[in-house]
Amino acid sequence: MHEIVDPTRLKSESVTQIYPVVLSGGWGTRLWPLSRASLPKQFLPLVSEKTLLQETLLRNVGDAAFAAPVVVCNDDHRFIIAEQLAQIGVQPRLIILEPVPRNTAPALALAALSLAEEDPGATMLVQPADHLVGSVPELHSAVFHGLAAAAQGRLVVFGIKPSRAEPDYGYIGVGAPIDSISGALRVEQFIEKPDPATAKRLIASELFHWNSGIFLFRARDYIEELERLHPTMLESCRRALAGGRTDRGFMHLEAEAFRESPSLSVDRAVMEHTDRAAAILVDMAWSDVGSWRALWEATSPDEHGNVVHGSAYLDPTKNSYVHADGKLVVAVGLENIVIVSTDDAVLVARSDAVARVHGVVEQLRGQNRLEASQHTTIYRPWGAFKTVDCGDRFQVKRIMVKPGGKLSLQKHFHRAEHWVVVQGTALVQRGQDTMLVGENQSVYIPVGDEHRLENPGKVPLHLIEVQSGSYLGEDDIVRLADGYGRA
Repeated sequence: MHEIVDPTRLKSESVTQIYPVVLSGGWGTRLWPLSRASLPKQFLPLVSEKTLLQETLLRNVGDAAFAAPVVVCNDDHRFIIAEQLAQIGVQPRLIILEPVPRNTAPALALAALSLAEEDPGATMLVQPADHLVGSVPELHSAVFHGLAAAAQGRLVVFGIKPSRAEPDYGYIGVGAPIDSISGALRVEQFIEKPDPATAKRLIASELFHWNSGIFLFRARDYIEELERLHPTMLESCRRALAGGRTDRGFMHLEAEAFRESPSLSVDRAVMEHTDRAAAILVDMAWSDVGSWRALWEATSPDEHGNVVHGSAYLDPTKNSYVHADGKLVVAVGLENIVIVSTDDAVLVARSDAVARVHGVVEQLRGQNRLEASQHTTIYRPWGAFKTVDCGDRFQVKRIMVKPGGKLSLQKHFHRAEHWVVVQGTALVQRGQDTMLVGENQSVYIPVGDEHRLENPGKVPLHLIEVQSGSYLGEDDIVRLADGYGRA
């Protein structure tokens, strides 16, 4: 294991500028029903009061060696990302928006091309947005030891000593030390998610370590390897950036060019084929928090081996994980069980069967179940709304508008809306009229009328919206003007 570097010494020394690159493209379906496509696990506070994304970003704050981060994310999540960064006071260098998912190799190409244009010697610290690192000093120490390898053109991956044969993780096989680079080992093999029998064999050999998915390399070195191994991917990313536009800190890619890129992970596209790979082993209490079992293990249990979040009563229950999001959950006489309750779905599974959750979600998607990918609460840049009831020709929503938040100027062809303010004051534009609507007051928006809702106050605005009409889908919105670039 490498020597831990004193962070106070690092701040006083001249060190290479490190550019954190945070990848936020996963959906985390193995943590369903909490994690869904509309709000995946990186945006949830699963292990602390902060979300996994916020925890990842805060690892690199406060040290002069780290530059402002680059975040690569799904276009649908851009406002959630911006809100969560603002909550922790982190100003990103750039937020790159992917119009379609194309896995991690193209995402890193976008970041590398952007950084190399700005700083030809840029060194990237690549981190998934949804992983847990229990010891940040150990991570930083490993990163600074890895700079020497990166400076020699190596693509550094950080390996974790395995504690069990885990088939859901990737593995790296390491060999002899690399001459002249302290703590760096040659990478002999990458194995992505082996079957259980293979995972046991890898562990028994003591030559394989978990692949943390955290990398360190210079942007230009990654570009060179991608040019050699997947030139069409690199060219698609170049054209997507060249044809894109920057707006409000977001980089919008040219969608058609990016769609032409092959969809490959960085391991499959580059690390499995390069002769530049180097491994640095680090003990940093790492977890990908990729399943209910992993989340269970990352949390301290009570004297009965139980982990409980939310309102739950257990009697007598042992070695179980219960997450109650709202309703009271009562478990009696259970053992080795996972229970996760949300307002629209409940998961009950044996702890040794939670790996099957991903497949169940895929089956639900095949049945077009909204619960598979969408929460009842939908987040928007101005606030959020939640559907509380619906039926033939009607739908009821609870709407929250943040202080200063303003919805787009819009109209609907198929529905009328009734708004009842229950907290705060609404500024409503309806046709040519503008009015203030206070608590216990209401306003009616006829079909086809142009309208806009705004919160001019300093407290959140809450109202009940009753929609009625022949079609109530979210795509029945014609935006005429919008402060968030959606019109």
